Amino acid sequence: KNVVLTGFGDITLLDLDTIDLSNLNRQFLFRKKDVKKSKALVAARTAQAFNPSCKITPIHGNIKEEQFDVRWFKSFDIVLNALDNLGEFLFSWLTGLPSNARRHVNKMCMAANVPLVESGTAGYLGQVQPILRDSTECFDCMPKPTPKTFPVCTIRSTPSTPIHCIVWAKSYLLPQLFGEQEDDESELDQAAAQGENATEIANLRKEARAFRQVRDSVLSAPPDQAAALVFNKVFNEDIKRLLSMADMWKARKPPTPLDRDLILTDKFVAPAVPAPSSSEPSGRANANVTANGTGSSTIPNGGVASSSNQAKLKDQRQLSLKDNVQLFNESLSRLAARLGSGKETSISFDKDDPDTLDFVTATANLRATAYAIENKTRWEVKEMAGNIIPAIATTNAIISGLIVLQALHILRAQATNKPFPVASPAQGSGIRIAGLQAGKPSVPLATYYVSPPNPSCGICRDQYVPFQCDPAQVKLGELIGAVLRAERGVGEDEDMEDADGEEDESERREVSVYEGQRLLSDPDMDDNLGRTLESLGCTRGKFLTIVDEDEVFENLVLALSPLPDGATSAFILPSPFPSPKQHARPKPPAPATTEDAGDTEIVVAEPSKKRAASEDDLRPAKRARTEEHPEETEDGHIIISDDDDDVMEVL
Repeated sequence: KNVVLTGFGDITLLDLDTIDLSNLNRQFLFRKKDVKKSKALVAARTAQAFNPSCKITPIHGNIKEEQFDVRWFKSFDIVLNALDNLGEFLFSWLTGLPSNARRHVNKMCMAANVPLVESGTAGYLGQVQPILRDSTECFDCMPKPTPKTFPVCTIRSTPSTPIHCIVWAKSYLLPQLFGEQEDDESELDQAAAQGENATEIANLRKEARAFRQVRDSVLSAPPDQAAALVFNKVFNEDIKRLLSMADMWKARKPPTPLDRDLILTDKFVAPAVPAPSSSEPSGRANANVTANGTGSSTIPNGGVASSSNQAKLKDQRQLSLKDNVQLFNESLSRLAARLGSGKETSISFDKDDPDTLDFVTATANLRATAYAIENKTRWEVKEMAGNIIPAIATTNAIISGLIVLQALHILRAQATNKPFPVASPAQGSGIRIAGLQAGKPSVPLATYYVSPPNPSCGICRDQYVPFQCDPAQVKLGELIGAVLRAERGVGEDEDMEDADGEEDESERREVSVYEGQRLLSDPDMDDNLGRTLESLGCTRGKFLTIVDEDEVFENLVLALSPLPDGATSAFILPSPFPSPKQHARPKPPAPATTEDAGDTEIVVAEPSKKRAASEDDLRPAKRARTEEHPEETEDGHIIISDDDDDVMEVL
C-alpha cells in the first residue's frame, strides 16, 4: 500500500504463500473472504484501487524457481524484501536454519548488482537495512546465531522444560505415529557417536521397534482401544522402563507414570509442579490446578472466567489433566481417520492444522505432567511449536513506512550516478540502518551506521559474470576452457600454441568448479568435463563457481541464463570479459638467511605424475593443497612432496 501511494509506477509483487486467518490482524489488504487465496494476487487487486495508474504485476510463485534468474533481477531498479519475521534468528526455542529465501534473494541481488532493502520485525522491534554491493555488508556478511538444538536423550528421556516436551511431541511422537515410516537408526547412531548414554541409546532402539507395532494398531484398532494402547505405551510403560534405570535418576527428579483410567475418573494424583520462575505475561489466562489434575480456569484479574469467556479464549484456557487426556483421545482418533481414508499417506505438524496442534498440545502437556513440568495452553504450544513471534500491527506499519523511505533514499542516490553515500563514523551523512529499538520508549526510532562488506564473505566478495548458454549443448570442459581463454583475452578462434604446435598451458591457471557445495571438477578430477551442463543439473538460474587452486585470484561465479532469441552459438560470454580479481594477501615472511639454512641443500626435482581421481575428490569443501607429506627413501634421503606435485629432495 505504501509503495503504491508513494508513486512507484511499475511494481512486480511475488509471493508463494496463501492468506491465513492469522494474517488479517496486521494489514489492510486482505479480508476474511480472501482466506486461502494467493497473497500476491489479492494484494495487487486491492492495492490497485489506491492508484489506478500504477502497473502492478502479481506473481504467485517461488522466488527460487529457475525463471527468476539474475537476468530477471537485473530488470528492476530496486528489490524490497518483505519476508517472514526474523524469529529464527532472534528466538532459539526450536531448531532451525537461517531463512533460505532471504539468502537466495541476497545472492541474486549481489549477482545482479541491484540494491536490496532487507527488513524484519519481532514483536515491538523491527529493522530496515539497505544492502548495496561493494558499499555495505550483505545479508551473508552478518554472523547468524547458532540454531538451538537438544540432545536426543534429553528430548526422548529426560526433559526438564516445556519446550523439551513440545519438541518431543512435534518432532518425535507425531512422526512416529502418523509421519513417513522412516528408520531412525541413523539419528541414534549419530547420538551414540557424539558420546550420549550408550545404555539409553540401546533402549531407544528397542522403543523404536515397539513403536512400529503401535503405529499399525492405531490404524486398525477401534478409536478408544487405539487411544488406550498408545497412552499406556507412551505415558506408562515407557516411563516405567526409564525408572528401571536407577543411575539416570540419581541427580534428577524421576518421572511419574500416568494411569489413564484413574485420570478419567478423577482419582489420579499428579506430581506437584514447581512454581514458574517468572510471572505469566499480562492478558494470558492462568489456572489453579488441584492435586488430581482438575481445576478451574481463571482470568488475569483473579476472577473465574465465565462460560462465554472460556469459549472466546479457548486457545488461552489452561487445560486440566483430564482435559488433556480427552483432547489426546479426540485428536488421535481424527488423525487416524485421516490416514485411514487413504487421502493422506502421512501427516506432519502444521501450526494451522487443528488436529496436529491438538495432538501436540495434549501429548506435550501429558508428558510435562509426568515429569512435573509446567503445562502450556494451546496458544502457547502453537507459538513455541510454530516458532511464532507475535506480529504487532503498529510495528509492521512503521517498518513498512521505513522500507519505502529507504527505497527513496537509494533511488535518489542512484539517479545521480555517483557512489552511494553510506553513513559511517568517518562520514556522518548518508544511508543508514533504521528501526525500532528496545529500552527507549520515548525515542522508539533509531538509526545505525552501516557496516562495510565483510572481506571474507562468500557471497558479495565473489566476482559475478553472466553466462548465457544452452545447457543441453555446452559441456563443462568447454565452459572452463572458454572462460580461462577469455580471461587471457584470447578469442575462441585464436590459437594458443607453443613452438611445438601444442596448446600452451603455461598461463592457464588450475581451477576447480562447484555448483553450490557440489564439486564438479578439479585438476585431478576430469570425469565430468565431457558432460553437458544439463546432464550435471546446471541449468537456468544456477551458479557455477570457479575457484583458483593456487588461491591467487578470487572466486569467479558464472550466473547461468538462457540464450537470447536468434543466437547462433551455444554460449555467449560478456565482452570485454572482466579480469579476475587478485586475493588481498599479507606480506610473506622474510626469506631465511644462508646462516639459517646451514649445510642443507634443497634440490627441486621434476614434477611427479598427477594422481588419479578418487572418491575423496567429491567432498564439497575445497581441498587444502599445501599439506606436505614427508617420505624417507632407501638411501636415507627425505622426500617432501606437496599437492602442487613439486618434489623437493633434502640431501
